[in-house]
Amino acid sequence: MGKQGDYILINQEDSVVVATQGLKKGEKIYVLDKTVCLNDDIPAGHKIAIKEIKKGEKIIKYGFPFGVASEDISVGSWVHTHNVKANHENQIYQYNPTCYSTFQPEENLVFQGYSREDGTAGIRNQVFIIPTVSCANGPVNKIAEMANIMFPKNENFDGFLPLCHHYGCSQTGKDLEYTQKILAGLAKNPNAGAVLIVSLGCEINSLDVFTPHLGEFNPDRIKFLILQECEDEFAVGLNLCKQLYGYATKFKREPQPIAKLAIGVNCGGSDGLSGITANPLVGEVSNRITAQGGTVVMTEVPEMFGAEQILMDRAENQKVFEKIVTLINDYKDYFNRYGEEAEDNPTQGNQAGGITTLAEKSLGCILKGGQATVTDVLKYGERIRKPGLVLLEGPGNDLVGVTAQIAAGCNLIIFTTGRGTPAGFACPTLRISTNSQLYNKKKHWNDFNAGSLLEGRAMSDSAKELLDLVIKVANGQVKTKTEINNYFEIGILRDGVTL
Repeated sequence: MGKQGDYILINQEDSVVVATQGLKKGEKIYVLDKTVCLNDDIPAGHKIAIKEIKKGEKIIKYGFPFGVASEDISVGSWVHTHNVKANHENQIYQYNPTCYSTFQPEENLVFQGYSREDGTAGIRNQVFIIPTVSCANGPVNKIAEMANIMFPKNENFDGFLPLCHHYGCSQTGKDLEYTQKILAGLAKNPNAGAVLIVSLGCEINSLDVFTPHLGEFNPDRIKFLILQECEDEFAVGLNLCKQLYGYATKFKREPQPIAKLAIGVNCGGSDGLSGITANPLVGEVSNRITAQGGTVVMTEVPEMFGAEQILMDRAENQKVFEKIVTLINDYKDYFNRYGEEAEDNPTQGNQAGGITTLAEKSLGCILKGGQATVTDVLKYGERIRKPGLVLLEGPGNDLVGVTAQIAAGCNLIIFTTGRGTPAGFACPTLRISTNSQLYNKKKHWNDFNAGSLLEGRAMSDSAKELLDLVIKVANGQVKTKTEINNYFEIGILRDGVTL
């Protein structure tokens, strides 16, 4: 990557550079031994043409095409939605296996976590309280509030966490099944030392149809409350919480290999710097985690469109390649079924931050997976089966996608953002800002500043610091800003009618 002060050239083959700060019409930049005079004002994070681009010609960033020119674009011009359109060529996928990952760990990393009966390890020790239906949300919140007063947090207990949602009734078919799989997956997450599942009693997602999705479980770890069957749900609920607290607090932190760390990587409020600073930085950490046998789960399937062949070429074998093809095509069918365009994925905020097309967003988005080999592909609601870089079916929507990662078994989320977001999820979330302006403005939202990479800091130094922070969070030495702010939410994909 070449850079010179006011811009960054990501790949020598690129036909654009990215402004690292706002530039004015008439200013000059020096790129590849030539002077480029700016024809327009260029906002930070936006693109400048460094080659003559003819109408209909593909425009290159990251070394790959992300769109085509809708008009002739001269050197020094602003390149954005006014003169670029998406490339809608039909894709024919072929498996061209490429070994990208060459990272060799320098030392065997460990963290202090909670060993679970299924062989996983938690980085927090909480009691999750999960309603099977939205009608139970009020009592669930009240029970959690009362239990947190009665049994306060300590060094080996991180409290009672209510995971309320808006689903569980008036659903049918696949739509209901999605809700059941996600709630069951959350109940199995290793950060939950114990779980209380609260049913109203008459909902479609009643315990007799939901419980089979849990599979085999320890009745000391998971208990149930049916609100309609008890006179005082708070007395009964608190008694169950007391039992679950007793079970959960038997666990103590002990050394765990990094192979038991399962990290979900995600992004939201992306900007033109996401694929230059924060996402590649997270990719470097992904390389280090997967090299030691750990797991990195990447979702946001629409934000793979336009970059999917890169992931396919990194498939571990032909079978995984075919699973990736199915993942991409099934999600395209999902859009087509509802008559929607995937190209609508970039938001107004993404575009204001410098992202022009979905393919451009995708090329930057997939960098969070580093260069690791893709070892498996999961359907929505499925759980992690093997370590390495795992692709998970899920939308670009932050809340729904991250919840699916946690339900799959991730015990930590690393979330990059260029525009900023305070959103919290059902497990610790490290938020990485793409630029220093955002980090300094919203330090109470962000945990790490990748913007320092634009100010001369080496990627290797930032990656080491971020990995050290990941271990400290896993150890419980550091609480993320979402934990400090007590921001916890879940979201579930809807795909069907509401009865």
